[in-house]
Amino acid sequence: MFFPLAGLRHTRRTHHGPRVLPGYVVVDHKECAGDKIEGCFGRRHVFRICARFNGCLLMCDDTDFKKEKKNMLPQKKLRKRTISSDGNSEDSVNSSPKPSLKRKASSSVEASKETSTKQYSRWILKSEPQSRFEKGSDIKFGIEDLKALPNQTSCWDGVRNYQARNFMRQMKEGQLGFFYHSSCKEPGIVAIVKIVKEAYVDHTQFDTNDAYFDATSREENPKWSMVDVQYQRMLKRFLPLAELKQYHIQHRTDGGPLKDVMLFTRMRLSVQPLTSAQFDFILNLEDQEPL
Repeated sequence: MFFPLAGLRHTRRTHHGPRVLPGYVVVDHKECAGDKIEGCFGRRHVFRICARFNGCLLMCDDTDFKKEKKNMLPQKKLRKRTISSDGNSEDSVNSSPKPSLKRKASSSVEASKETSTKQYSRWILKSEPQSRFEKGSDIKFGIEDLKALPNQTSCWDGVRNYQARNFMRQMKEGQLGFFYHSSCKEPGIVAIVKIVKEAYVDHTQFDTNDAYFDATSREENPKWSMVDVQYQRMLKRFLPLAELKQYHIQHRTDGGPLKDVMLFTRMRLSVQPLTSAQFDFILNLEDQEPL
C-alpha cells in the first residue's frame, strides 16, 4: 500500500502514548480513510517503512516484512561489458551482488590466523632503551641492560598483545633473533640474541606492583607467556629503521625479501617473526655501507 507523506503521523514515546521503535510509523485510520489495511485492530496499527518513491512511503505490515522485502525493494544490478564473437562490445547485466563487508572481514581474520599459525624460526624482539615509567616502575631495557645481567640472559616479560604472545609460544630453543631498540630517538637493530628457554608463564601478570599486572588473568589459566633470551653479539654497525624502510619500499617494487616484512606491515607488534631470507638479508647489511 502507498500512503502520502502528508498522511503519516510520527509519534514519540510518552507516558500515555504507545511505544514505537525506530523505523516504524503509526498510521491513524482517519488519516487513511478509503484505504484497506489488512490485519488492523483498534485505532492504530504499526507498519514498517520499506522504501520511498517520489514523495510517498511504501508501507507493509511488520509480520509480512521479511517475506515481502525482496519483492518490494529494487535489486541493484551490475553492468558488465563483454566482447561478442563478431568483435562488437555489448553490455550484459549481472545481478550477482558484490562481496559483503562481513565476508571481507572474515577473510582478513582468516589471513591473520594464517600468519599466526605459520611456523617461523627467526625473530625481532623490540625493547625500549630509554627510561619510561609505568605505575612507578621504569620499564627501560636496552641491549646494555641485557649484557649486564648474569650470563647475559633475561626473561622477555611484559608482552601484552595476543599475536605477539602467540609468536613467542612458537619460539624454539636455539633460534636467533634481532634485538631492536624502539620508542627512542633513532630506532633500529643493534644486536643478535638467542632463545635459550621456550615459552612459560609470565609471572609479572600476577604482580600487582608490576607495570604489566593483568587483573583479568588467573593462575589456573594464565593469559601471558615469556621466553628467556641470551645476548650473542653486537652487529658490526647499527641498522636504523629508516634504512630498513628504504629497502622495504624498494623490495615492494622488485619483489625482494623485505617486501612483506612485519617490521612495516605490523609495526606495532613488539615481537615479530622473520623468514630465513629476511633475517639473512638484514644480517648481510652490517657488512655494507649505509644507504
